[in-house]
Amino acid sequence: MLRALYSSAAGMRAQQLNLDVIANNLANVNTTGFKKSRAEFQDLLYETSRMPGVTSSSGNQVPTGIQVGYGSRPVSTQKLFTQGNYKNTDNKLDLAIEGDGFFQIIQPNGEVAYSRAGSFKVDSEGRVVTPDGFLLDPEVTIPQDTMTVSIETDGTISVVQPGETEASEIGKIELAKFVNPAGLMSIGRNLYLQTEASGDAVVGEPGEEGFGTISQGFLEMANVNVVDEMVNMIAAQRAYEINSKAIQTSDDMLQTMNNLKR
Repeated sequence: MLRALYSSAAGMRAQQLNLDVIANNLANVNTTGFKKSRAEFQDLLYETSRMPGVTSSSGNQVPTGIQVGYGSRPVSTQKLFTQGNYKNTDNKLDLAIEGDGFFQIIQPNGEVAYSRAGSFKVDSEGRVVTPDGFLLDPEVTIPQDTMTVSIETDGTISVVQPGETEASEIGKIELAKFVNPAGLMSIGRNLYLQTEASGDAVVGEPGEEGFGTISQGFLEMANVNVVDEMVNMIAAQRAYEINSKAIQTSDDMLQTMNNLKR
């Protein structure tokens, strides 16, 4: 009876985390470049009363054993790096990556972070930065008298200045990719950090060697499907509820045993 109590309690804790993950996905449904997460679980230890395959007293082999588990536990929250929908903004510094790759962002401490969010701005010095003011790597500076900015699919940045008829190249965007992007560590602000699980960053030019291409005037939106998340929420709620019912049933059975002697 006590096994059922503890197993159901473990199941309720697991579903609480599941709901936390779903809620975070829904909260970021309009976050640029956001990648949804999925909670994954595994069963706990088993109490084995009889091993499968043992020989019975009559000399026959027992085909199945007797094992009772102790519930479930969360084992990971995996980021799913599927492509999000594109939004046409016509903003010259809004960039979307079509395919694999991350923008490289220099944090204030000098460490390089990685992002799929391409909503870039220009600071007072003309440098291309994120909405938080973090520099794009490699650093790109747009002249103050620039009339138009053009960014090609291969990341080449060109500008047209007064008195010029042809665009001049001022820089090039490079992308980074990882063997295991799910191993990146999320630190908020649409940024990820490299870890041992993700492997080292491989840097290259957009459109080459498996890297995605750059689309100017577009943003990649979150890959969250609201309908799917609502279905997952209902399933998590029912799983939480049925585990609580198991606890109530176990309590009722314990109460029945306590009432046997009156």
